[in-house]
Amino acid sequence: MPYLRVTVTDPDLPAETQRTLAEGLTELAVSALGKARARTIVQICLVQGGSYYVDGKPLTGALDAHVEVSITLGSNSAAEKAAFIAQAGELLTDVLGPLARGGVALHELHPESYGYHGVTQFDFYRGAEVTAP
Repeated sequence: MPYLRVTVTDPDLPAETQRTLAEGLTELAVSALGKARARTIVQICLVQGGSYYVDGKPLTGALDAHVEVSITLGSNSAAEKAAFIAQAGELLTDVLGPLARGGVALHELHPESYGYHGVTQFDFYRGAEVTAP
């Protein structure tokens, strides 16, 4: 049940490009991390370069993107995580072009501290009764 937040320093990024990023990252969550497509969320945050800092200075005249992924602790091997990071970096460059940094971070959250619809991942994987609001 990954949650992916993509920050891109282009407030005018076309909707089709955003869709391509969302679809590509969803596919990577499925293929590289073994996640369920239906439980994968991608949020794209478009920001001004002047509010995004590299080396302590606002990024101007260049494009950058950063992907942060929340996954359940222990649900992926080191090799799967490395493959996702490499492939997500390639996807960012393929879709957006050259980037100032092009970062990808995987945040592993304990299954008792992470969930949807009021059900922790711990309970979800134990097969607890799930009642969506």
